[in-house]
Amino acid sequence: MEDKQQQQNQINIELGEKEAEGIYSNLAIITHSPAEFVLDFTRILPGMPKAKLQARIISTPQHAKMLLRALKDNIEKYEARFGEIRLDMPVEPGFNMFPGNKSEKIN
Repeated sequence: MEDKQQQQNQINIELGEKEAEGIYSNLAIITHSPAEFVLDFTRILPGMPKAKLQARIISTPQHAKMLLRALKDNIEKYEARFGEIRLDMPVEPGFNMFPGNKSEKIN
């Protein structure tokens, strides 16, 4: 019975060649309205005054919260296997993505 339910919940996702390559992003900008969350992924490079938008994902608030939970779960699994992901690494001048108190915890 459990196998039958699991088969019904599976989704086949087609992965195109371009999408399989992936997009590198080292900066995400998140905005929201009452109806949606917008996640803009970009890549900033040293010495470059501009950054090009690499991808934009628009989602409902419910799906954004589900993504948050899924990321939290996966980060916990990653850290259990590979160790803590540290956020106190040195940042290049001009690339301070976390303004404010350095001792402040980032969630």
